[in-house]
Amino acid sequence: MSHFTTINIQIKNGEILHQTLQELGYQVECNTSVRGYHGNTTEAEYVIRQSNGYDLGFRQNGETFELVADFWGARINQTEFVNSVNQKYAHKMLMHSVQEQGFNVEEEDVLEDGTVRVVVGRWQ
Repeated sequence: MSHFTTINIQIKNGEILHQTLQELGYQVECNTSVRGYHGNTTEAEYVIRQSNGYDLGFRQNGETFELVADFWGARINQTEFVNSVNQKYAHKMLMHSVQEQGFNVEEEDVLEDGTVRVVVGRWQ
């Protein structure tokens, strides 16, 4: 019996997701199996190996990615993990879009509540 759970997340760009996970300090393997309870596995595009044998995977489902893991064994706080990935991903996507559209980052601050404030501009 599989214990894998999937969580839909609003992440579309796999390359930025991969960079995000690496910047958060995770070693990421690509296109491999996610390990779970009793040796059960499922496939994912990006996998974070954990020493306890319960991995975290991100696999594409249509146009977005989903997080797949046996969370009982993974022993992570799902909400904190997803929030940290989402926040870092959103910041990286913003910076990617800013560059693509010819803007420059003029100011960037992290507010007391953890919100990141970015001011961009472009010379005409």
